[in-house]
Amino acid sequence: MTQDTILANAKLVLPTEVVTGHVVLRDGLISEIGTGTSVPAGALDCEGDFLAPGLIELHTDNLERHISPRPKVPWPHGPAILAHDRELAGTGITTVFDAMRVGSIPSGKGRYLKYARELSSEMLALRAQGVLKISHFLHLRAEICSETLTDELAEFTPDDRVGIVSLMDHTPGQRQFRDIDKMKAYVMGKNNLTEDEFAAHVEKLQDLQDRLGAKHEAAAVAEAGRLGAVLASHDDTTSDQVTTSARHGVAVAEFPTTVEAAEMCRDKDIAIIMGAPNLVRGGSHSGNVAAKDLAKRDLLDILSSDYVPAALLMSAVQLGNMWGDMARGIATVTRTPAKSVGLEDRGAIAVGKRADLVRFAQMDGGAVAREVYSLGRQVA
Repeated sequence: MTQDTILANAKLVLPTEVVTGHVVLRDGLISEIGTGTSVPAGALDCEGDFLAPGLIELHTDNLERHISPRPKVPWPHGPAILAHDRELAGTGITTVFDAMRVGSIPSGKGRYLKYARELSSEMLALRAQGVLKISHFLHLRAEICSETLTDELAEFTPDDRVGIVSLMDHTPGQRQFRDIDKMKAYVMGKNNLTEDEFAAHVEKLQDLQDRLGAKHEAAAVAEAGRLGAVLASHDDTTSDQVTTSARHGVAVAEFPTTVEAAEMCRDKDIAIIMGAPNLVRGGSHSGNVAAKDLAKRDLLDILSSDYVPAALLMSAVQLGNMWGDMARGIATVTRTPAKSVGLEDRGAIAVGKRADLVRFAQMDGGAVAREVYSLGRQVA
């Protein structure tokens, strides 16, 4: 017989409210929800902690950090994937769309090489072996300003669990890198370039955009359709850019850099993703619009941990406190991202949904994940 897991005396973060009660987990699903503070025999007493759906992360570069822990220092992919998987589980993330760059520049001092096809194959192999603790999908970051985008995208098939394709354009002088000086500090430090080498790098990127930008953008849009993936934009800055995104069929806008772009996203019914580190730190490290300012204007729908996995739960709780509505804050990392990518089986504490859950407590304005369940199995 299947043994039920009962989590009781918890503040249940339901889709629109928080109530004290219990949930019963059976065969990987939520089978029952009840209210009250009672702790049935054999149940785990959550002692009044919050119990929320497992967090859903749509864009994280964390795996890249594990496969290259230091500049020009590669790490074996298998152990890197396992370490990344367990790190995310420990922060309450139970579904992740692992961001992998497609589109490379294999020549020149500021070069970067392809890796996504090999890494994703290793990820899928580990998933097939049943050794991953949480649910993994692929997020292909299609680098428009590159030399090899179309060839790299063609290596993926609809069987590869590609959930998102995002249009990434890091051409100097626009979007994230409107401020060339900020780009200069970042790129020169990362790639150890001289002033002359940086100037040559900028010229090369701008030439790539002139020659291949339109072709690559059209190809990425078409490939998202072929792969059955949701299309995302990245770093939209102007209303015109958002209008173009809408014309392409973009469903989610990652990190719009201005209020103007965010307002146009709302007008075009494009979900707005902002970075959790931006919210936690109180502003953008790139000098773009602050997530908290968009939240105050009701222009923030989804949070992404981006480069700090632990920031996802922390920022959602911060939003819940800011808005005076914890259910609404938690929805930015559960129900809303699930809906935006068509995952109807998770993202809410409701009967029949996946038993993906995180028990957490608030601490010093943040939050700590105490227990994490994926398909009813405790993974952290």
